Amino acid sequence: MTLVLAIILALLLVGTVPVWPHSIHWGYYPSSGVGVLLAILVIYIILRRV
Repeated sequence: MTLVLAIILALLLVGTVPVWPHSIHWGYYPSSGVGVLLAILVIYIILRRV
């Protein structure tokens, strides 16, 4: 289950990179928020296996 969640968050991270003209003024705020969630999930997975 956590692997599926990690894959979904990774896809969201790629999808929130501002490449469209209407979203270029957003900066990296959406992708950094999803990146933080992905980092927390990875840390949780690593600590769970130890």
